[in-house]
Amino acid sequence: MLTTMNQLKQLIAQIQQLFDIDLFQLGEAPVTLWIVLYVLVLALLFLYLTARLRDWVVRRLLARTNMELGVREATGTIVRYVILVIGFAIILQTTGIDLTLFNVLAGTLGLGLGFGLQNIVNNFVSGLILLFERPIKLGDRIEVGNVHGCVVRIGIRSATVLTNDNIAIIVPNLKFITENIVNWSHVEGKVRFRVPVTVVMGTDVGLVERLLLEVGDEEPAVLKDPAPGVRLLHLSDRGLEFELRAWSQSLIQRRGLITSKLNVRIYEKFNAHGVEIARPRYDIFTRDG
Repeated sequence: MLTTMNQLKQLIAQIQQLFDIDLFQLGEAPVTLWIVLYVLVLALLFLYLTARLRDWVVRRLLARTNMELGVREATGTIVRYVILVIGFAIILQTTGIDLTLFNVLAGTLGLGLGFGLQNIVNNFVSGLILLFERPIKLGDRIEVGNVHGCVVRIGIRSATVLTNDNIAIIVPNLKFITENIVNWSHVEGKVRFRVPVTVVMGTDVGLVERLLLEVGDEEPAVLKDPAPGVRLLHLSDRGLEFELRAWSQSLIQRRGLITSKLNVRIYEKFNAHGVEIARPRYDIFTRDG
């Protein structure tokens, strides 16, 4: 029994000696394998705990208030990053490493960021601006560049936009700061749709206006207040160019669907009342011989 205990003590001593091997010097402080493992384990644990803390702040603590989900998400993210910065500083300090040594590293890192990581820094700063100014928020229907969809996630580097085809597109935050954004649901939950239609010259204008208003009134997705409207926009060589303007609140996320529904109703109404939709006309000239 005594021999076994001695062997166990020797094994523990050997492990301690292995972990106490100096890997490199950071200033006057030696960095051992034990310090590296210590920082790594605590960092991973800290990342996990702060992620759980963020979820608790967003879904438990702030859920009791009247804050919107986007504001709660932004607040939780900011709280997490603040705690991460403080926590990593405390972890490094407990190892005995002098944090003033990181001044030189920070200067070197800043020089590297200025050249090689400029886009990453720009996206990071843009993410902070999005979190504070909130030009977009979770659930918004947006258009940025060729991307059309619903915002399902706003991160510190990028945002995730889900299209109607259920395709997630990762958009760098910088795009939301430097480019024009069309936000269909930023102000109110209702949007006006414009459906153009052209009829042949000579058609009864009053009849066309009445039929288009009936289309707007009969479509369930169109709001009654504000009421639909009709405008005669142009008298062109193509014919009489009308536009049906209708407000909707339920189909903002599916703009193509409401436009299709209104077009189908317009086509059926016009056919039933003998209203002819204008077609392209061409003049053909022939030469003798």
